[in-house]
Amino acid sequence: MRIPAMPTDQAPQDSPARSRHFGNALEMVREARSTLRKSDGKVADLVLTDPFRILQMSVAETAALAGVSQPTVIRFCVASGFSGYQEFKLRLAQSLALGRTATHSVISGEDALDAVADKIFEYTITSLDWARRALDDGALERAVDLLAKATSIEFFGFGASALVAEDAQQKFPLFGVPCRAQADFHQQIMTASMMRPSDVAVVISNTGRTRQIVEAAEAARASGGKVVGIVGALGPVSEACDVALIVETLDNTNVYTPTTSRIAALVLIDILSTAVALRKDPVHVERLKAMKQRLNQLRSDEADPTSSD
Repeated sequence: MRIPAMPTDQAPQDSPARSRHFGNALEMVREARSTLRKSDGKVADLVLTDPFRILQMSVAETAALAGVSQPTVIRFCVASGFSGYQEFKLRLAQSLALGRTATHSVISGEDALDAVADKIFEYTITSLDWARRALDDGALERAVDLLAKATSIEFFGFGASALVAEDAQQKFPLFGVPCRAQADFHQQIMTASMMRPSDVAVVISNTGRTRQIVEAAEAARASGGKVVGIVGALGPVSEACDVALIVETLDNTNVYTPTTSRIAALVLIDILSTAVALRKDPVHVERLKAMKQRLNQLRSDEADPTSSD
């Protein structure tokens, strides 16, 4: 449907932008590019070519430089997921402030090895910073409260998320209670169905839509357990949780793009386990110190070929 000219730079109240989830502005434009009209695409190409220049331009100036009308610029903003030109420029400024953008870190087959290494580091650092800025401190506090009171913790995930669950299981000394990671769907349902009110399930899904994870979360809550979600976007998984932690990253479908979502989820597991450990009593802290000392001694013995029993 053609959007008529509007007296302001704001989209109609029923604009699709109202339902789009918060994301990196240049990533949103890049992903929308293939679906845009030809005239809207001219604006998108201008933005992707020189985003810093756009920050200094008005709607009229952007329209003139792209060779389109002012209503076309507004339509481009709405079609890309923003409420209007003002929100688009604000989000663009936030994205550029993070450093090298994901759009400019796309790896090509012609890149030299040092360029590949540089781009992956930059992309990962930028994505982690983006996830940090978007994390809800209130939700994080509520999740730590639940985990600190738990008598046992179950971690559920599939694929890359299963690797995160397995890493979380290894943090059980910090959590201070039995922790298990279930990757098999049948085991997940069995375990979730047997949970008690003092147990906590941590469900992990980057897409936020994994059907099996939704069913496990629903089973855990039905049996009386509490559910904490680590998800990349709002959706069916977050709706099935008592507390949902949105870990938004800059992952896209480019064939060479590194999967930063898993790295961000691993960082969040470290945050949760450390925060829970800090709430434990002094006796638990001393036990942690003793465990660390034994591990350090073990590593020293392994490194010394002359050591003996």
